[in-house]
Amino acid sequence: MTARKATLILLIILVGRHSLAVSADEPQDGQFIIQSNLRAGAAKVDITPAETDGVMVTGHRRMVFGVRDPLRAGVLVLDDGETKAAIVTLDTIGAWDELVQLARERIEKLTGIPAANIMVAASHNHSGPAFEAESSWGRELVDKLGNAAMQAAKDSRSVNIGYGEDQIGFNINRRKVINGRAVVSLNPEGPNDQRVKVLRFDDGRSLTPLAVVMHAVCHPCFFTWGDKGSQPYPNGYPKMSADFPGEAQTFVEMCYGNQTSSLFLQGCAGDIRPNLPGYPYRCADEADIQWAGRDLGSAVVRTLARGVTREQLHERPSYYAIRAASSVVSLPGKEGRLDAELQALKIGPYLLLTMPGEPMVEYGFKLERAIADRAIPIIVGYANGNLGYIATTDAYEVGGYEPNTSKLAPEAEPIILSELSRLADRVVGDVFESFSKHPKDVERREELENKAAATKRARQ
Repeated sequence: MTARKATLILLIILVGRHSLAVSADEPQDGQFIIQSNLRAGAAKVDITPAETDGVMVTGHRRMVFGVRDPLRAGVLVLDDGETKAAIVTLDTIGAWDELVQLARERIEKLTGIPAANIMVAASHNHSGPAFEAESSWGRELVDKLGNAAMQAAKDSRSVNIGYGEDQIGFNINRRKVINGRAVVSLNPEGPNDQRVKVLRFDDGRSLTPLAVVMHAVCHPCFFTWGDKGSQPYPNGYPKMSADFPGEAQTFVEMCYGNQTSSLFLQGCAGDIRPNLPGYPYRCADEADIQWAGRDLGSAVVRTLARGVTREQLHERPSYYAIRAASSVVSLPGKEGRLDAELQALKIGPYLLLTMPGEPMVEYGFKLERAIADRAIPIIVGYANGNLGYIATTDAYEVGGYEPNTSKLAPEAEPIILSELSRLADRVVGDVFESFSKHPKDVERREELENKAAATKRARQ
């Protein structure tokens, strides 16, 4: 063998070894390395009832015949190596107390995720059925949630999380104060939150996220009653539907070839609705729902695409601690005390705070101002129960639909805000008492946790 041939063979071997090293250690274009302690899995399931003809939907009650688009549930399971948690989302009007209890029990049994670490949240969809635990749909729903959680846990893998924000343009405040009295009226000058917050969970295998969690603020009541002049649906849309959150989730999944799972979390939408002018507003048609679904979906997709640029990837943490805390507080009501479960779930820098009903939009702003310097806040309504409207103290002074129909008294607001702030302290972990190893501090934390658990058991 000549020296030249020997050199050529050696060069080929070295190039081959280098190629193998690159393919083993460096991602290809469209892939990226995940260095994270966090594992996640997601699953979506169709929860549309088998019977959809002649069904009375809840929210704005009306008879429907057939289905425009399916109702779905999503389950995202999370594990930081020490703590497990789950987020369940539903295309329903509420997270009914009994459903929350049954779903948590089933998911805990099948996956080992502690019931206290499971968030069950509804989109507040006004075009779906009511829940009855002993109905065939009720039993089937619980079964499907358990199976979806089990599938998500089975498929879990190492992930990191990207975060971004965008905006929607179809929501509007529905309260206007005239002569000292609040009336139902679309009010572009009223408080509103048009932000879309997006979490993407990536395994790095492609630019398609493993799961997407979108958060927006608006009543899903596009398809409900309209005024008599709003053709073609003055009595409300005649089919079952997941409304704009369902349309947006479908749009996002379509953009990724149906290879991702998108979940929707509703914000503080108590006084925020679709901007559909009428007397006082009209029922949506097909053009309206496509407008809203694609507006939200496009905002989410824009954020997702921006989130995997190299600059954005570089900013992602590599360590995500999961911390969960909840409590049941007794709130003053118009006809006696009412129990409400409040929850804090922290996933790395992202802090989710929940309320069991329909908080007015100012709740979100107030909570964010209180904690924005300590975590990235995502305030969730319609989760872990359903108290109905949660109006601000100020709203009672001018009345209107939300405070007038609320079961709560005006004094409830400071109690809710104070307790959520305390729960935030517990999970953020930057308050001395929340991480102190002093025996008295440890004893107090255990006492609070045991008290919360006992109260929850008593409610069940």
